[in-house]
Amino acid sequence: MDFISQIRHTAKDKRKKIVFPEGTEERIVKAAAFLKKENLVTPILLGSNNIIHDIAQSNQLNISGIEIIDPAESVYLTAWSNAYYEMRKHKNMNQDQAQKALNNPLYFGAFMLRENLADGAVAGSINTTGDVLRAGIQIVGLAENVDIVSSSFLMVLKDNSILTFADCAVIPDPDEVQLASIAISSARTHQRLAGTEPKIAMLSFSTKGSADHPHVEKVVNATELIKKKSPSIKVDGELQFDAAYIEDIGERKAPGSAVAGSATVYIFPDLDAGNIGYKITQRLAGAEAIGPIIQGLKKPYNDLSRGCSVEDIINVACICAILA
Repeated sequence: MDFISQIRHTAKDKRKKIVFPEGTEERIVKAAAFLKKENLVTPILLGSNNIIHDIAQSNQLNISGIEIIDPAESVYLTAWSNAYYEMRKHKNMNQDQAQKALNNPLYFGAFMLRENLADGAVAGSINTTGDVLRAGIQIVGLAENVDIVSSSFLMVLKDNSILTFADCAVIPDPDEVQLASIAISSARTHQRLAGTEPKIAMLSFSTKGSADHPHVEKVVNATELIKKKSPSIKVDGELQFDAAYIEDIGERKAPGSAVAGSATVYIFPDLDAGNIGYKITQRLAGAEAIGPIIQGLKKPYNDLSRGCSVEDIINVACICAILA
């Protein structure tokens, strides 16, 4: 069974409720129909009932049994608007602005997560990553021991081994606190999706003091923060990639390390390195890159590319279900 098949199989066992704020987008309706038919997740579509049924009819889709909620007509709208106003009035938000925000399905979907009416959310087919993250951060909030929302990619290598790379899509230049937070979130993502023990390599151009530079110091300090915040996680740094990945080089450069030579989670020092690193692995090593997977929220609010396919939406929904 390949990795995507495993993801779908695991999601099917969990049968989580996944809300799709962009419920009037054709690709979303097609994905929801498939997810419902295959019993992979329980989809909830947000938007106009008439528009969604028109899309289904024109595409000959069976959406019978799929819950459709129009935020503008919901019994929760007033209460959630008031709650959002209380949350944001210190930012000079007024009640009219709060109600307008809750008419936006991105924010309504986030409140469904907050109020345990859904287990996860998937959006981004027509909204920007920034808009999706803004709703998630403001309403769902951050997970324990996490200081920032970030992203990771699962890199499925040709031998079917799975590595997690982060951050490759969200935080341009993390400080040491943010870098530690990215690592902790990525370890959780790896454990839940790959199913193997997370061993975190904090990457640098230096291994164990082979170079002295503020960039290296940032990685070393982040490593110590991880050990304090999550002492059960295996982590080491600073490590060069070869020391983290290749066993005999790890033994020579970082003797006695519990991570060197066997790392499964690779934390890059900044977005330049992370983005370049995952694309090199994808193109030169022929790895399958699954992501970006948004991480660090109390409940998963996963982002899509605006160029996503129906297949992409199905897979992200299954990943979201497992993370939930």
